[in-house]
Amino acid sequence: MRFIVALKEEFEHTGNWLFRWRSYLPILLLCIFVIGFFDLRLRAEEGGRGLMWELACFTVALLGLAVRIFTAGYAPRGTSGRHTLRQEAKRLNSSGMYSLLRHPLYLGNALMWLGISLFVHVWWVVVISMLIFWIYYERIMFAEEEFLLQQFGHKFEAWAKKTPAFLPKFKNWIPPDRDFSWKKILRYESPTLLLITASLTFLHALRDQIVLGTIEIDWVWMTMFSITLLFYLVIRILRKTTRILS
Repeated sequence: MRFIVALKEEFEHTGNWLFRWRSYLPILLLCIFVIGFFDLRLRAEEGGRGLMWELACFTVALLGLAVRIFTAGYAPRGTSGRHTLRQEAKRLNSSGMYSLLRHPLYLGNALMWLGISLFVHVWWVVVISMLIFWIYYERIMFAEEEFLLQQFGHKFEAWAKKTPAFLPKFKNWIPPDRDFSWKKILRYESPTLLLITASLTFLHALRDQIVLGTIEIDWVWMTMFSITLLFYLVIRILRKTTRILS
């Protein structure tokens, strides 16, 4: 029994540590992508350079962003935030996306992660990337649920018993109990959109450099990156200089 308690404490401690530093995980992912591109070069393959494949990967990533938007847009203040130093939950979310699964934001992250990994067009890169995602976020989810159990007790247990952790159970759907907040989405998810387009634009250039030995300017990706960068800067200026998005 003591071993089980110690293991549980270790999982929670590790999960809280990973929760704090989760923003730096893409650095590890980038290293895997670079190795994948060198694998393409060794096999003399260009790897997914067709625009349709690239846009399909972009669509998968945007689907993940859509899940995040639909989740966070209905979430009350003090929940579903971007805190990195500590867990926070002023109330237990159990409607909207949280009626379908317990960790909808991480489902959104998984889809974004999948779309970006598919962009490399190497099967083992996708497999390894998703395994890393699961191992990494499994500990974070464990720590979050321990925190919620301490905060809400039997209320959390009752909700967790009927709600899957990661795969949606659509028959459980309960409409959100509050209005959608576009202001909150513009404040907190515009960086996510920029991150997606910046990542794919960068990977496109990195693939050309490693596989082809030269960087070819792709006006489709440069245009999308420029538009999302401009959008992000406008939102940031509005946040810093006005109260429009407050």
